[in-house]
Amino acid sequence: MVDTLDAKPGTSYWIVGGAALLWNLFGLMVYVMQVSATPEALASAYSPEQIALIDATPVWVTSMTAIATNAGVAASVLLLLRLGWAVPLFAISLAAIVAQDVYIFGMSTSVEVFGNQVVVIQGMVLVLAVLFLWYARRAKGKGWLR
Repeated sequence: MVDTLDAKPGTSYWIVGGAALLWNLFGLMVYVMQVSATPEALASAYSPEQIALIDATPVWVTSMTAIATNAGVAASVLLLLRLGWAVPLFAISLAAIVAQDVYIFGMSTSVEVFGNQVVVIQGMVLVLAVLFLWYARRAKGKGWLR
């Protein structure tokens, strides 16, 4: 049986999907740069106490970042392909972001060491993840995804 999509999304759908993909690709790029940074690169960009905090980050937190970014990219691609698997992948990405935020705000000294930029950046990451999940669920409800 071939699934067809009768409902056609408008231009805003493609704009949101493209924005989601660009945002998540940017996040993936930041993650790759973070985990592949040499000690020299870290020393040129961060203070010694910031480097110590980065080095002390547990593997499970780094794993949550990998899951969040990869699931976000995959979800964005699936959204643009109008496939319903975008919804659970956006949910997985959001759950990984929340787990990461539990560590950042509740278990580490990230705000003290990095300042308010952590709050702004992670807040923006969280809000956009919620919005992308909401939009994908809305698209699914309107019959734009199979």
